[in-house]
Amino acid sequence: MEPLFLTPYFRPKIWGGRKLKDIFNYDIPDGKVGEAWIISGYKDDASTVTEGPLKGMSLRDVYLKHPELFGNPKAKEFPLLVKFLDANDNLSVQVHPDDDYARKVENDSGKTESWYVMQADPGAYIIYGHHAKTREELADMIHKGEWNKLLRKVPVKAGDFFYVPAGTIHALTKGCLVIETQQSSDVTYRLYDYDRVDKKTGKKRELHTQKSIDVTTVPHVDPKLDVKTNKDQDAEIKTLVKPPISPHFYLWQIDLDGTWKTSLKNHPYLLVSVIKGEGKLEADGQSYDLKMGTNLIIPNEMKNFTFTGKMRIVMSAPGEE
Repeated sequence: MEPLFLTPYFRPKIWGGRKLKDIFNYDIPDGKVGEAWIISGYKDDASTVTEGPLKGMSLRDVYLKHPELFGNPKAKEFPLLVKFLDANDNLSVQVHPDDDYARKVENDSGKTESWYVMQADPGAYIIYGHHAKTREELADMIHKGEWNKLLRKVPVKAGDFFYVPAGTIHALTKGCLVIETQQSSDVTYRLYDYDRVDKKTGKKRELHTQKSIDVTTVPHVDPKLDVKTNKDQDAEIKTLVKPPISPHFYLWQIDLDGTWKTSLKNHPYLLVSVIKGEGKLEADGQSYDLKMGTNLIIPNEMKNFTFTGKMRIVMSAPGEE
């Protein structure tokens, strides 16, 4: 069985730029492109298999038609979504609902996500959390537009990691390039958009004020992460987040300088993105070239495999729900 190599689905955004072409040499559309959905099985925004017998199929269709490649999972839809985000301007301030609220109100999954910062301009920051002590205070500050008082700004640099559970007010700002791993959902409540006007429509983008107030966790509390690093052969493996802290996914940063022979172990499949350097993946007597911007899934039938080279990988697996 071959790995599933994927071509991204690209999304133009008012805040996007051209880094996805400049850094990864992706063939992106003209204009401001903010997102590359690099491993996506989400509805019509799925990435596409680029090689092998399933070439041309969307990841969504592969998941539905070949469940054996994913360990015959219970989830009816591919559960995770991995993106590159190029913030050439500030993103809107947002919050996402949890599964219960999203299913009841939006007929969709909730959205817990995470950011691994690949690049950050000097002085860059994110919005992460808020300063309100009660929901009444939160609503009052929002209705009065007291954004500087309400929103919590956190400086960022390359290599930083943030876990963003559903209910967390958050936003990337200008100068950040991140890889985002999240639940496969696009339910977003826009709380504040800097009063920007969309050039195409001439109107401000829609806000979802009451829903945002309803789903925001109050007061904000930073998740207590248990980040650990261990050495395995020529690989340094940093566990960024895993169950039970993150019920929806495992996430690792892997720095390789040499050879790493490994296996699926306790996971039905793995999502792999190369964010630095280059190397090879060897499995079942075959060798596959890897470079920065390569994205793939190691399917359930590929039990043992070897990475070689000098590269940094972000790897994830579905949680244990």
